[in-house]
Amino acid sequence: MEILHSKIYGEEKSGTPLLVFHGLFGMLDNWGSFGKEMGEFFPVHLIDLRNHGKSFHSEEMSHDDLAHDISHYMEAHNLQKVNLLGHSLGGKAVMQFAIKYPIKVGKLIVVDIAPKAYPPHHQGIIKALESVDFQKLTTRQEVEESLKQYIPEKSVIQFLAKSLYWTADKKLAWRFNLHTLSEKYDQFVSNAIKFGVFTGETLFIGGEKSNYILPQDEFQIKQQFPHASVVTIKNAGHWVQAENPTDFNEVVKDFLSENRID
Repeated sequence: MEILHSKIYGEEKSGTPLLVFHGLFGMLDNWGSFGKEMGEFFPVHLIDLRNHGKSFHSEEMSHDDLAHDISHYMEAHNLQKVNLLGHSLGGKAVMQFAIKYPIKVGKLIVVDIAPKAYPPHHQGIIKALESVDFQKLTTRQEVEESLKQYIPEKSVIQFLAKSLYWTADKKLAWRFNLHTLSEKYDQFVSNAIKFGVFTGETLFIGGEKSNYILPQDEFQIKQQFPHASVVTIKNAGHWVQAENPTDFNEVVKDFLSENRID
């Protein structure tokens, strides 16, 4: 059984551990500042999803697979009950886990994603990534220039470039498993979370400039997560935690504090 790669902050702190999962094409390093800050209050596990970062590669990539990975991770780290936070694809993973293993979850935080199926919307990024020829491109700058032909947003290119690394034979490569993420895309993006109910405290956090959580999604959210509340972070798009970290971190801290008053 392979265990997800993680980095742990505040390991010596008391309180319920918080497990944090990044989005598609991301990695745990995207959450480093958040992990350091929250690690002052309770243990925080920043975790690479399968086929991302330094976690194992696999040909399987369903929501159930991601939920099983979280369960195996908890067993390996002897964690009985945790709070969960997931962004985008990570949000789908933690929703599926909470529905499947509700007894293992204290509080659930889902960042800028709903439990619904989404139409395919990463085709441009996938095409850009697949166009990179690592036999010919030998520097990070050359890779970024190549991506520019397909991706106009500089912030997206910088985000993707964080997953570049040098292989043992001194060649650049992607840390994520592009083959599986492209091949199984429909399984984890164009599929809704399986129907089920998690009755624990749940917080959905959306970005004001993002269209991932729409007003009409709240009905489905409440059906599966009856004790959910939805908060919108101002001046933030899909990468809420990076675009307005001050407000985002405050909302998370408030939600996770033990003496929270609704």
